[in-house]
Amino acid sequence: MPLEFTLDGGAAATAALGVIVLQADESLEPEWRQLRLGEGVTVYHSRIPSSEEVTPETLSKMADTLPAAAALLPRAAGLRSIAYACTSGATVIGPDRVQALVAQHHPGVPCTNPLTATIAGCRALGVSRLALLTPYVKAVNTALLDHLSVNGLNVTAFASFEQKDEAVVARISEQSVQSALLAFDSAQCDAVFTSCTNLRSFSIIENTEAALGVPVLSSNLALAWHALQLAGLSTKGRGPGRLFANATL
Repeated sequence: MPLEFTLDGGAAATAALGVIVLQADESLEPEWRQLRLGEGVTVYHSRIPSSEEVTPETLSKMADTLPAAAALLPRAAGLRSIAYACTSGATVIGPDRVQALVAQHHPGVPCTNPLTATIAGCRALGVSRLALLTPYVKAVNTALLDHLSVNGLNVTAFASFEQKDEAVVARISEQSVQSALLAFDSAQCDAVFTSCTNLRSFSIIENTEAALGVPVLSSNLALAWHALQLAGLSTKGRGPGRLFANATL
């Protein structure tokens, strides 16, 4: 005879969040593990095939496999939000199309991406002038700059490592990222943003904010903040930096 058992809320008794991570991404998961999500808040991951090179052509191809990647997230967990973890991919595919593709298998579940999340974070912080750091090649940078401008963010300073190899981007040191950010003139911007989920920055965010005197946002930071918001969860103190420190969020 089968053993008797009882049921509880499972690992995600408070809330379940989904995240679709690029096959080539090595940085989002280690950074998200540093978040203070709280008991019963669980993140479930799916991987999407992605190229080792970041170009508009390789990024656009992810639209073909995004529904299948979303389908691998556990529906029984009752996902409260889903994050597509690619800033450049969301830029090239388009945030609205990303949401529609994810919704094929998760209708009604709020969806975000690092681009949408960063724009939302800037609005929450009252940011209109942004200094931007990326690892991307020129064509991807141009698309990102255009999208930020259309959404009311004036990029007043810009710098790029100009790399298309994901393995190289994942190994750019946080000290290199910090040096690039500290080279910006904070008097000319309301915040700085380091784009790309494969570009690490969590351990230098608060020190860099203290040195510059303005908020520091990253793709992984903004994405986590927005995913929590969409899930109806408190964000205060859950991650590093001013975005997570603001008591009104």
